[in-house]
Amino acid sequence: MLRWIPERWSRLPLQHAARTALAAVVSFAVARQLGLPEAYWATVTTLVVMQSTLGAALTPSRQRFAGTALGALMGALVGAYLGPEVIVFGAAIFVMGLMCEALCLDRSAYRFAGITLTIVTLVPRTRPAWVVASHRFIEVTVGIAVGLLLSAVWPDRS
Repeated sequence: MLRWIPERWSRLPLQHAARTALAAVVSFAVARQLGLPEAYWATVTTLVVMQSTLGAALTPSRQRFAGTALGALMGALVGAYLGPEVIVFGAAIFVMGLMCEALCLDRSAYRFAGITLTIVTLVPRTRPAWVVASHRFIEVTVGIAVGLLLSAVWPDRS
């Protein structure tokens, strides 16, 4: 074994770190190539996905995808027509919780919906809400796709 690597470490932590780092770089590069202004969100999502095996990541990733789609849609509507008022924001979060329940989505979906709504509606922007919402949706989609793809190509053996 290499001298700088403690003997107590097995190959598994090294492989996991390498897989995660590669996925983070690839997702950032893809998001940048797509011209997304906040490409780091793709990387953040990839880091979340990479912490599970492929089998364990599929269902939560579907929930994250659905929640992000719902949050982006709600954020685009609220941002375009109602603005970042605190009461409107709170009502939108509440309505999304009911919508997640009606659509049989879990709390992971609701969490991603709320995060997306928050980013789209409360962070000051110069672009229209629908542009910000679509960017956020694409960023998360890239992050999920890269994380799942790399997990399939280079499975976690732990």
